[in-house]
Amino acid sequence: MSEPGDSERILWMGYPSWGHFTWLYFFSLWTGLRGFFLLRIGFPGWEIWVVGAIILLGLVVVLRYWAKYLLTSKRVILRNGYSGKDMASVDFAKFKSVEVMQGPIARMLGIGTVVVQCEDSTRSVRFRGIKDPEVIETKLRALLPPSSPVFQSPSER
Repeated sequence: MSEPGDSERILWMGYPSWGHFTWLYFFSLWTGLRGFFLLRIGFPGWEIWVVGAIILLGLVVVLRYWAKYLLTSKRVILRNGYSGKDMASVDFAKFKSVEVMQGPIARMLGIGTVVVQCEDSTRSVRFRGIKDPEVIETKLRALLPPSSPVFQSPSER
């Protein structure tokens, strides 16, 4: 797991979408409203709830930049956004399948997960919470050679 070499170009780079953390926004709003309610009724301790809401919003920023997704001319890379170390990497030659996974809420938000399954079936790389996952899937498929197992039907594999 290393930096892209001279012959390897970064074609796309991204982070999870801000919409991927909707659940944290909800909890932050809930916590902030609780603090506001306690302030309105004159109950002590409202400050803790407001600070908690701010901490939850800060956590969104920390979590978003934790994972950095790279699509290069030779492989896909899941990299730690803070240390710069590769957490997972798969060469195009080892791809078995590429698919997009989206639940109903993710579909409404325009986000999803691109899953790259390896030939050995035990490893996969997941780009979670990315905006417009179908576009990334299309870019990825365009880079694969026509002989790739990704383009074969399940009976041919």
